[in-house]
Amino acid sequence: MRLVGKVRLGFYPLPAAEASRIRAILRFPLTPWTALDPCVGDGVAFAAITADPGVLRYGIEIDAYRAEQTRERVATVVHGNALETHCSVDSFSLLYLNPPYDWELGPGKNRRMEQVFLSHTYRWVKAGGILVLVIPGERIADCGQILATQFRDARVYRLGDPACVRYKQVVVLAVRQNRRERQRLQDSDITRARLHYDHLSRNPEQLPVLPPDPDPRFNVPESGPVQLSYRGLPLDEIEEMLPRSAAYRQAGRILFAEPPNISGRPLTPLHSGHIGLLAVSGMLNGIFGSGEQRHLSAWQSVKAVSCSTEEEDNGTIIQREKEYFTNELTLVFANGKTAILT
Repeated sequence: MRLVGKVRLGFYPLPAAEASRIRAILRFPLTPWTALDPCVGDGVAFAAITADPGVLRYGIEIDAYRAEQTRERVATVVHGNALETHCSVDSFSLLYLNPPYDWELGPGKNRRMEQVFLSHTYRWVKAGGILVLVIPGERIADCGQILATQFRDARVYRLGDPACVRYKQVVVLAVRQNRRERQRLQDSDITRARLHYDHLSRNPEQLPVLPPDPDPRFNVPESGPVQLSYRGLPLDEIEEMLPRSAAYRQAGRILFAEPPNISGRPLTPLHSGHIGLLAVSGMLNGIFGSGEQRHLSAWQSVKAVSCSTEEEDNGTIIQREKEYFTNELTLVFANGKTAILT
């Protein structure tokens, strides 16, 4: 995952149009039922997919701001890591999983996060429950073992929204097998299914696109309330308590440099060279202006290239490139606008 994706904690929500199409392929019971999104984000896509009066929604979100946002749409939200959350097996009627598209980082074998999240949460789906898995098409094979041994009647569709096409996203819909069905599986059945998923992973462009008005094919079973148990660290409480920690204050002097305190008047008027040095050294950074013009400014020195072309008497064209350093000023205004001046 790129750095910008890590900053967003892998949050790339499913477009509303695709969520509505997935909703159309599901048939909900008349009695109460439960649904879980372990990476719920702001909850918009999850609410659209599970749009039904009888649903009891549960979500898990690691980002504090998005966890607060999703409480408007999801009744029960756990703020924390889904991999440190547990509940009873065979609990949920529907699992909607759109995990981070990244690699696991650990001392052992590093797996894809799509596989890690699926292996941790699939047990929570009750027999006959529905899995809605949104992943890049090339990652179907990584989830193939679990899909082949734990689910049946799988359907795989390409997502046609431009944002989904960019990440080559597909949706896998499947029904959780019961114990008797799993015991009946032969090795040849599992091998055949895994080869099928491998083929889909290598050729995701051959998958059919999820139609705008699909026929309901998956019946969601009923289920009762579920208890989620979070066993990870209380992130919000730790963040609030850190400034009061003596150990943190001692380490902070090493980890975080004190901002320089620059004051006084120059002995002589500053010329452009002096101002340039002060700017790129960060001494002119700060908050300036008022009202809509209030802004944060940050200077830095950047390398630029100037190009010139010369033609000699014999017709030879000479192109010259010259590298030089220049000042760049980045402005962030209070209304959210940004500007870069060079």
